[in-house]
Amino acid sequence: MDSRRGKGTRAASKAGAAAPKVSAPRARGALTKPTESRVVPEAAQPNAQRCGSTRASGSQRKKSTPGPVGRPQVGARGAGSDKAPQSAEDAVDGQADLAEGPEPPAALGAPLPRAGSRRDGGARAAGKQRPPPAPTAVSDLPGAPSLRRRKGVYGSPELRDVLDKLRLRRQEISEAADVVNKVVNHLLRRLQSFESEFKGVTRLCTGSYYEHVKISAPNEFDVMFKLEVPRIELEPYCNSGAYYLVKFKRNPAGNPLSQFVKDGILSASLMLNKFRKIIKDEIKNIEDADVILERKKARSPAVTLLIREPKEISVDIVLTLEAKQCWPHSTQKGLFIKQWFGGKVRKALTRQPYCLVPKPAKEGRGLQEETWRLSFSHIEKHILENHGNSKTCCESDGVKCCRKDCLKLMKYLLEQLKNKFGNREKLENFCSYHVKTAFFHVCTQDPTDDKWQTKDLKISFDRCVEYFLQCLRAEDLKHYFIPGFNLFSQDHIDRGSKEFLSNQIEYERNNGFPVFGEF
Repeated sequence: MDSRRGKGTRAASKAGAAAPKVSAPRARGALTKPTESRVVPEAAQPNAQRCGSTRASGSQRKKSTPGPVGRPQVGARGAGSDKAPQSAEDAVDGQADLAEGPEPPAALGAPLPRAGSRRDGGARAAGKQRPPPAPTAVSDLPGAPSLRRRKGVYGSPELRDVLDKLRLRRQEISEAADVVNKVVNHLLRRLQSFESEFKGVTRLCTGSYYEHVKISAPNEFDVMFKLEVPRIELEPYCNSGAYYLVKFKRNPAGNPLSQFVKDGILSASLMLNKFRKIIKDEIKNIEDADVILERKKARSPAVTLLIREPKEISVDIVLTLEAKQCWPHSTQKGLFIKQWFGGKVRKALTRQPYCLVPKPAKEGRGLQEETWRLSFSHIEKHILENHGNSKTCCESDGVKCCRKDCLKLMKYLLEQLKNKFGNREKLENFCSYHVKTAFFHVCTQDPTDDKWQTKDLKISFDRCVEYFLQCLRAEDLKHYFIPGFNLFSQDHIDRGSKEFLSNQIEYERNNGFPVFGEF
C-alpha cells in the first residue's frame, strides 16, 4: 500500500497544473469561498474623512510529515498592520431604525483542496472524490496520556475528550471570580466615589469567561468600564468603517470630559493616560491582594493588571464610551442574523447603544493616537448567550447543540499553535477574535439547530476549520458588524503569516489534530 501511495504522489506531482486537486466531498450546508460574498462594501460616506492626519486523518491512515505542508516556506512578507474589531457613526436624535440588512453572504464556492496522499498512481479523476479522513483519536496521540477515549452518543469521542480537558472546574471558577471581583469592585468604587472625570462609570462584563467559552483555566478576564457620553459626532478615519475621531455635538459647561478635548477632538490618548494613572495609584490601596500594573502594550486599549496571589490572573480593564444613538452607516449591512434569529431580533439589537474604545489606528509607519474603534462586545455576548435558532436551544429542558463546543475547539487550535511556535512573529497578529468572527459567519450560513447536533460535533467542527482556512487563503475575513472591514487584508496581516497559519492548520486537520495532545 505504501509503495502505491508513493507512486501516486509522484505521479500527481508530475501532473502539475494538468491534474487539479479535487477537494473532499462535504456535508450539506458546506461553506464556500468568502470572496464570492454578496456583501457590498459600504458606499462612500458623505462626511469628510481624515487619513494621515497629524492630529493629536483516521487512526489507520499514515500520518503525513510536516514537510512542505507542516513546515512551509513562507513567501515575502507584506506590510503588516492593525487588527480589527468594531464600528459606529452619528445620526438624528432618537433611535432611528437601521436597514434590515442583507441576506447572509452567498455561499463561498468550492472548498479548498485538502493536502494528503494520492493513491493508485496519478491524480484522481473529478468524479472519484474521496471521503474526508477521520482524525486520529487524540487519546491515541503521544503526549496525551491523560485523555480518555470515551465512546458515547456524540460520535466524536476524541473531540469530546479534548473538551473535557478544557472544561473549567467549578471551584477554580469560584475562586478566580472572587479575587477578580474584589479588585475590580474596589477600582470601580474609587472611580465612582471621587469627583473625577470617570464618576459615571459602570461595569460591563464581556469576553470569553462571561460568554462561557473560556478554555483551559480561568486566568484571564476582560472587563469594560463603561462611561455614557453626551451626543457625539463621528468623523470616519481612513474609510475603515471601524476607526473614528470623536467630537461632541454640544459641549456644555461643566462637562467633565472637556479637559480631554483637544482642537475639537476628544483625545483617546489623554483619556486613556488619565484612566491608567488613577488605576496605577489605586491598586496600592487594595488590601489582601498582590496586584501589579503590566507594561502598556502598543495599540492596546486595555489597562492590564496582574493578580499574583493566590494564582496568577490577568485582568484587562478597558475604558469604553457608550453612545446611545444610531449605529454608524458602516454597520448597516452587517450583523447577518435575519435567517439565524429573525428580523425582529436584529432590529432590537441594532437599537442597542454602540461602544467606542481608545484604539490607535495605523498611520503609515506610525500610529494615530486619537482614534476610537467601535466595539460590539455586548452584542456578541448576547448572540453567544442566545445562540440557538430555536428559543429553547441548550436550555435545561431543550435540545443541546455543539456551537459553543466548536468555538472552544477553534480557539484552542489557535492557542496551541501559538504555543507550539512560541507565539513567533508569524502568528502574533492572530487572536481569538478572528476565530470568533469566522465562527459567527459559519453560524450565519448554517443557522438551523439541526446543523449543530451534538452527535455531529466532528462534522460541525470541520466546517468551522474549513471556513477559517478559506478565509486565510483568500485573505478575506469580513468583520461581522462592519462588512466593508476585512480583518485579513494585507494592511492588517501580511500574506506570509496567513500562509504559515493556513498550512499549519491544514497539517493538523490531515493528521487528526496532534497539537490537541501537546503541551
